[in-house]
Parts: sequence; structure tokens; C-alpha cells
Amino acid sequence: MKLRNLLLSITLTAFFTSVNAQEQTDFKQSGHATVKVFTNFHSAFDGPKAHNAFEIQRAYFGYSFNLSEKFSAKVLLDVGDPGVGKLQMTAYLKNAYLQYKSGKFTTKFGLIGLAQFDLQEGLWGNRYLYKSFQDEHKFGSSADLGAFASYKFNSIISVDATIANGEGYKSLENDSVLKYSLGATINPLKGLTFRAYYDMMGNSNSQNSLSLFLGYSREKFNIGAEYALQTNNKMKTDHDMSGISVFSSYKIKKVRLFARYDQLTSTKIGAATNAWNANSDGEAIIGGIEFAPIKGVKIAPNYQVWMPANGGPAENIVYLSLEIKI
Repeated sequence: MKLRNLLLSITLTAFFTSVNAQEQTDFKQSGHATVKVFTNFHSAFDGPKAHNAFEIQRAYFGYSFNLSEKFSAKVLLDVGDPGVGKLQMTAYLKNAYLQYKSGKFTTKFGLIGLAQFDLQEGLWGNRYLYKSFQDEHKFGSSADLGAFASYKFNSIISVDATIANGEGYKSLENDSVLKYSLGATINPLKGLTFRAYYDMMGNSNSQNSLSLFLGYSREKFNIGAEYALQTNNKMKTDHDMSGISVFSSYKIKKVRLFARYDQLTSTKIGAATNAWNANSDGEAIIGGIEFAPIKGVKIAPNYQVWMPANGGPAENIVYLSLEIKI
């Protein structure tokens, strides 16, 4: 409760202070539209699920507007594919927020993007062909209704805090359960980044998430490693899951080679033979090559393997993935 009141107080104070004090005489308002499309052709060539298909995974349509030197707003529509072979798409409002940024302090209010796995997704760089680990396995949502604040102390350390509904942007329900998040990002050396993140949702049987991430990035090479743990998934007792993700890429002239390994595990409850999330547990291996023939277009032939922990057959799929960004 104290964290929620503190964050809301900071946000509202910054907002009204700036409205009263900021001079607008020399500022010219401006905005820009963005369009991003993820699409692919893939071939699953083994087992009873073997098939070939073209797919539009996702399309984003957004607009960002600079209201003043310190205030800006953003609206983003997320249109997703409900499944292979279906013609209809499902649209969600993913972002609709007001942002205030002054010096080292930033705050957002509304339907905001969450910071739970932003850093990991950015360093991975291949969201158009596979989600980041926590996003893929539903450790949390990438956006939600709430308030966000961050402060950058210096070039080395920054901290952030978020209060959100906890339901995600696809289920904007109003209830008394909120999600509280804290994060810290440290850059001790050029190119080296460490981030620790924690969130809590619920009261007596709260869901708790912890993640640790270490990444290193230079002009031609990057590598990242993440550990994530969630206890009482969806506020259900002993429904715990954890996992690791390791990825790397290397750029050779105009192409980029990339590889990734994920492992997700969950706990057994009581005398159960199998883990509570056994049908979703497993290991993923991804490898491929990416090139950008023109600005705004990325093409990546890649190979993905999913090895389920329940002993089922492995899924081997070859993809030709494409990102179009306008």
C-alpha cells in the first residue's frame, strides 16, 4: 500500500508541477505513425502435426505524439493471429498512455508497456520470430493498465517501479488485486548490463516473480542469460515454475547469426507423479541467420525445436520469418 501511494504521489506531483511551470512558447508539437508486421512461412515436417503454412503472427499500428518538451502520448493497436488456418484476426489496444520525462525521471500513466522483460526482448532482437522467455511462457504480460516511474541516478544505475492491474492488456478487469513491481538495472562496464526484477500480486496466497538477467552487447556481438522464477502461478498454492534462457548473436558483414536455448520446468504438487505444468514444460532450441536487404525489412531463415518434458515427440519446424517496419 505504501509503495502504491508513493508512486502515485510522485506521478501526480510531477504532472501538475510541469503543467504549471513549463513554458510552451518555443516548442512545436509533432508526431509520427508506426507500422510493424510479423509474418512467416513455416514447415513442420515430422509427426502427426506435420504441415506447411503461411502465417501473419502479429501487426502493430501506433501513433506517438510529442505534446511538449516533457509530455508525450502513445497509442498502439496490437492485431494478432488466433491460429494457423483461420482468416480472422483479433485486435487489442496495447498502449494508450501519457508520459512525462524530465532529466533523469520518467513516468507513464494509462495502458503502459511493462518493464518485466523489455531489456531481454531488446537484446534478443528477434521478437518477430520468437518471444522473449518470460513472454513466451506467460510469466507476465507485456502491457497493462497502471502507473510506471523510473529514475536514472547516473550512467551506471537506474531503478523503476510499477503498479498495474495485473490482468494484462487482453483482459482489462477491475478488481482489488494489483501487481507491484520493482526493478534495478546496472551497467558497470560499457556493453555490460545486469538487471534484477521482482513483482508481487495478491495477498495471502500471492503470486511472486523474480528474474535475473546478465547481458553483454557490442557492435557485432551480443550474449544474454536469464533466470526466472514464479511462485504460486495465478495465485494457486505450490504452482511454481522456473527456467533459463541463453542466447547470442554475431554479425558478419551484412548478416547476423543467432542461437538460443530455453528450458522451462515446474514443480510437483503433493504426491503427484507429474509436474503441474508438465504439458507446457520443455526445452527449446532456436538457430538461424538474419539479413536486412533494405531499411525496415528483416528476413530470417531459422530452425526451431521444441522438446516437451512429458516425453512426447519433439517438434521440428523450419521457418522463413519476416519483419516489416514502417
